[in-house]
Amino acid sequence: MTNTTEQFRGWRTVLAGLQMLFVAFGALVLMPLITGLDPSVALFTAGIGTLIFQFVTKRQVPVFLASSFVFIAPISYAVQTWGMAAAMGALCAAGLMYVVLAAIVAVRGAGFLHKIMPPVVTGPIIMVIGLSLAPIAVNMAMGKTGDGAVELFAYGDALLVSMSALITTLLVATLGKGIFRLVPILAGVFVGYIMAYIMGMVNFESVGPVAWFAVPNFTTPEFNLAAILFMLPVAIAPAIEHVGDVLAIGSVTGKDYVKKPGLHRTLLGDGLATSAASLFGGPPNTTYSEVTGAVMLTKMFNPVIMIWAAIFAIGLAFVAKFGVILQTIPAPVMGGILILLFGSIAGVGMNILIKAKVDMAEQRNLVITSTTLIFGIGGMAIGNADFSLQGVSLCGLVAIGLNLVLPNKNKQENNLQQEQEIVDDAVSHNR
Repeated sequence: MTNTTEQFRGWRTVLAGLQMLFVAFGALVLMPLITGLDPSVALFTAGIGTLIFQFVTKRQVPVFLASSFVFIAPISYAVQTWGMAAAMGALCAAGLMYVVLAAIVAVRGAGFLHKIMPPVVTGPIIMVIGLSLAPIAVNMAMGKTGDGAVELFAYGDALLVSMSALITTLLVATLGKGIFRLVPILAGVFVGYIMAYIMGMVNFESVGPVAWFAVPNFTTPEFNLAAILFMLPVAIAPAIEHVGDVLAIGSVTGKDYVKKPGLHRTLLGDGLATSAASLFGGPPNTTYSEVTGAVMLTKMFNPVIMIWAAIFAIGLAFVAKFGVILQTIPAPVMGGILILLFGSIAGVGMNILIKAKVDMAEQRNLVITSTTLIFGIGGMAIGNADFSLQGVSLCGLVAIGLNLVLPNKNKQENNLQQEQEIVDDAVSHNR
């Protein structure tokens, strides 16, 4: 019997896989619920994406892939403008952008990414992601739809529910011990959902007629050039996130995954996972920091654990009644949690600027940061009725372009040393 077979049969490994899915579950299903995607499909594509990643990286990196929050605003805009099928086609193309980046990294080395996306670029882009989503969180917390156009629940009732979810989430995140510290979103959903049920906000009418087991509602993508051109630059932001997560898991396990299996392989695996997800109508995938935290806490470094987590996710996707129950979560519950979640994303971007010691007294840095922030938060759009760049896609191109064009008196290092120092600092604070 091979060692791999023994690993797969070990009950501790199987149980650890279920635990990793538990850690990722809250964020995994929250993202599709916000964007109108099917959470059952998201579970399925998270599992498929993780399996693809593990295959490409030869089962060397203990990470789990699932729904990316970076794409919330772009997906919402694409669905509204071109339709769901076209949005999925655009996401498939965005995943292939990772493949292009992987090829460049394989030829030029990982330091290439630092040259085009140093902290002065990545920091404000990540801040834009969090801050531009703030109105969605606040509207949902007050009982409205994400765009604020329709009132779903009475303001007072919605605020009571959303604040209970928010308070629970922040208390678990700051005071939780052990594995419970890693599931603040899940805890917030649980408490908020109970409160919403007490307030009469939960409607179970759609649950009864649904069969216990069924194939998820997959969506076939269509390829629209305008949608693709809009979505391609968005891939810049999750690529930044990917590099940080690969460095973080390497810091946790004491291994250099940038060299082996190589950043080009991890980028390729992530990109193929995102493209594959879109072929089924699922949200784009990204490496999950929550799971990295669980790996650090439990010291379970075996990548086979993530394969079991993927298998459980795929299996759960076919429990149709469970998927419908997830869709009964009222908007105020999600809104309360998103206030903290989106704010945390903005905080991560700010932390990158601080830890990298980006000097805002230097005009070059101030120009890049300020222009990127105002374009993103202010809603700048460049184009016409048929096609326009805005949000993360516009900010990514502007920040990278300014960094490459503006003269820089400081020498740009051709390595990821600065990013590694930022990640090491973050990991040390979470131990």
